[in-house]
Amino acid sequence: MAEEVQHFRVTYNYIHNLIRNVTPKIAAEFNPDLLIAIGGGGFVPARILRTYLREEMDRKTLQIQAIGLSLYEPLPGTTTEQLGNEVIRTQWLGPDSGKLLLGKRSLIVDEIDDTRKTLHYALSELQKDVEKELLLYPESERDALRSATKFAVFVVHNKTVPKLAKLAAEVPYYSGAEVKDLWLEYPWEAINIEEHDRLASTDAKSTHF
Repeated sequence: MAEEVQHFRVTYNYIHNLIRNVTPKIAAEFNPDLLIAIGGGGFVPARILRTYLREEMDRKTLQIQAIGLSLYEPLPGTTTEQLGNEVIRTQWLGPDSGKLLLGKRSLIVDEIDDTRKTLHYALSELQKDVEKELLLYPESERDALRSATKFAVFVVHNKTVPKLAKLAAEVPYYSGAEVKDLWLEYPWEAINIEEHDRLASTDAKSTHF
């Protein structure tokens, strides 16, 4: 019989502090121009990250763009989700997405890196958009534009489990914390936030990453 996956609830304050602690490293090493939030888990972390990055980078203007990707499928008759077989694109940057990306340092943001399939898909598709946009420029300009276009990844949690996809070695990767194979329950998923926070307090005392 398969071992039941342990659930762990986290609070908004916990998320804020994880992001605050890793922001100086992201600012110093990558210095992003644009945040790309993967919905729906990346929306809140991206907004928190923007606040701390602006402080670290002398209030540099940072735009947040959103893309919708899903690797999870609802279990019929429940509010629980399970891992799906493939990434589903539900929202993208639009037909002129390359104009947003070319020559910029874009940080892809999500709440958790589980199988890495979603992050791999997002990065691959964004890089394809860049290559399509480069075709509109003279060949003599493409290498410089390509070189100036950078991507990095930030996740609140990275699960220390075998991954089903890889990211290119040259793509900087940041995480707020590494966790074992837990089912993390984030506050933005809660119906009753007070009960969620109460249970999170209990989880914090009994569970160790």
